[in-house]
Amino acid sequence: MPNVLIAGSTGYLGGFLLTEAKQRGYQVRALTRSKERLSHAETAVDEVIVGQATVPNTLTGITDQVDVVISSIGITKQKDGLSYEDVDYRGNLNLLNEALASGVRKFVYVSALHADQMRDLKIVEAKECFVCALQDSGIEYAVIRPNGFFSDMRAFLDMARQGRAYLFGRGDFQINPISGRDVATRCLDAIDLDESELSFGGPVTYTHREIAEAAFALGAEPKITCVPTCVGRAILKLLRVATPVRVHGPIEFTLTVITRDMVGPTYGTDRLSDFFHDELS
Repeated sequence: MPNVLIAGSTGYLGGFLLTEAKQRGYQVRALTRSKERLSHAETAVDEVIVGQATVPNTLTGITDQVDVVISSIGITKQKDGLSYEDVDYRGNLNLLNEALASGVRKFVYVSALHADQMRDLKIVEAKECFVCALQDSGIEYAVIRPNGFFSDMRAFLDMARQGRAYLFGRGDFQINPISGRDVATRCLDAIDLDESELSFGGPVTYTHREIAEAAFALGAEPKITCVPTCVGRAILKLLRVATPVRVHGPIEFTLTVITRDMVGPTYGTDRLSDFFHDELS
């Protein structure tokens, strides 16, 4: 069984990666900025390394005796003075350099569905710059491109709790969101697969209207307002001019993916309806 380093271990996906790797019998090493943040996952980790991907000298030797690196390192909001380039690009590049120096066999990196088609977005550009570096590095690699997580769909639950859901267009943009557990399974599968890129979404495709209606499952009558797509585009244009990247960066990504179809090849078994049921119970 390979020795696996999981970077981004304290994030949403990271927890599922740790659990899945341990269930497969791998030796699991986890990178974290704070050991306390992994206290809930002690049984899934054989070795905890405290370090910061953005600070190269804290990573020295982190990949020694490691066969595979799996990185889901990335930020949605810029904070602590760190930019998307600092974290999503340079942080992962620091890990890659350590992997190359240690002779790591494979590097598995988690990006996003259709990211290669949305490089005008700041957060995506940083991710894809790293993908290019990974492709040019000479190491065996796999780029994982999952669709939006079930956890991202909590936004629909939040709107339902407030009594009204707002959708763009006619509410007929489509998406097949996927669970963190299914994404983790695919990441671990990638260790032994030959494919260098894996794009996928969940097993069921929904319109945004269908997701909004499911979010009203507590019994309240669905109240849905549709906003013209051009309004979203106008808001995005204004934000890009009037606000810094740390403000409009996450908003431009969200507005872009909710005003287009986001459907990937189907994968996994978990259902959004079950996730909503658990969240509402």
